[in-house]
Amino acid sequence: MDFSKEGITGRVGRMEQLAAIKRYAIEDGKGRGMRAFEVVNGSGFDFTVYPDRGLDIGPARYNGLPLTWTTRNGPVAPAFYDASGFEWLRTWAGGLLTTCGWLNVGGPCTTPEGAQGLHGRMDHTPAEEVNARAFWNAAGEYVLEVTGRIVLSRVFGENLATSRTITTRLGWPGVEVVDRTENLGAATMPLMQLYHMNFGWPLIGETTRLLAPPHDVVPRDAAAAKGVSEWDTFLPPTPNFAEQVFYHDLPADDNGFCTMRISNPAFGPDVALSFRKAELPNLVQWRMPGCGDYVMGLEPANCLAEDYNSMAAKGLLRRIEPGQVVATCIRLSLDT
Repeated sequence: MDFSKEGITGRVGRMEQLAAIKRYAIEDGKGRGMRAFEVVNGSGFDFTVYPDRGLDIGPARYNGLPLTWTTRNGPVAPAFYDASGFEWLRTWAGGLLTTCGWLNVGGPCTTPEGAQGLHGRMDHTPAEEVNARAFWNAAGEYVLEVTGRIVLSRVFGENLATSRTITTRLGWPGVEVVDRTENLGAATMPLMQLYHMNFGWPLIGETTRLLAPPHDVVPRDAAAAKGVSEWDTFLPPTPNFAEQVFYHDLPADDNGFCTMRISNPAFGPDVALSFRKAELPNLVQWRMPGCGDYVMGLEPANCLAEDYNSMAAKGLLRRIEPGQVVATCIRLSLDT
């Protein structure tokens, strides 16, 4: 199909006939009042962005079928967030992208920056300066873009600002997320970044396989060690399954990107997840075929799925200096 400007001119009254960003607000339940942007790009791939949840991405679909896993919580407004302990689990909705960090990833702990709950505050922090636009770029592509700024700040503490750009384009079954995080404060701060991407049924099932170049795979703990030989497969829903977490050291291509693919002939096209290794050297895999908690997490990260203190003890804790900017890039696409 010809998606060029010349091929489309004269055939539609408005471009929204083919591709659009539709804005609305959730009106019921724990998500009431939350802003949502539904992005439709004419390829069969569409997704929903939540500005009030750190510009994270909720449900994503291909030809009407979900790619992602939704938790039993559903969408929850950030006002319900409790930063203590493991209470994050009461307001986490799953979806295509949950941003974890920036001061802690993994379990709750006490750090020099104060008490930190599970996976940090990024996913529950409303974005500011939010905008959405659709335009023809210089290459003749019709681009759909959502932008905004997420600020983690505390008096006498951190002042980290992340400018996020989410981009797709007409006819492309994919999305790119670029973050630029700047330390606006006067002190060096920890920077733990993990992009928690949550894939569910029917993409994930017994016929699912993960595909990647040869690389090292390390189990996080004894539970993961039991399944490390079958990290690239999945199971039917399994009662009382103990989650398994694996650490992947994927090789980068000539452009500096690593890629892992999700393949399931029962679903259709493969799904490819790529990320730039320089800033995100690790891929954390969360294998969880529990009943109702039936999810495969693929999580590009600059840390492991372990807390601040564990990373510091291992000498793996990354930091961001005053005035420093760290840019990350993640892409997801379908092979159609």
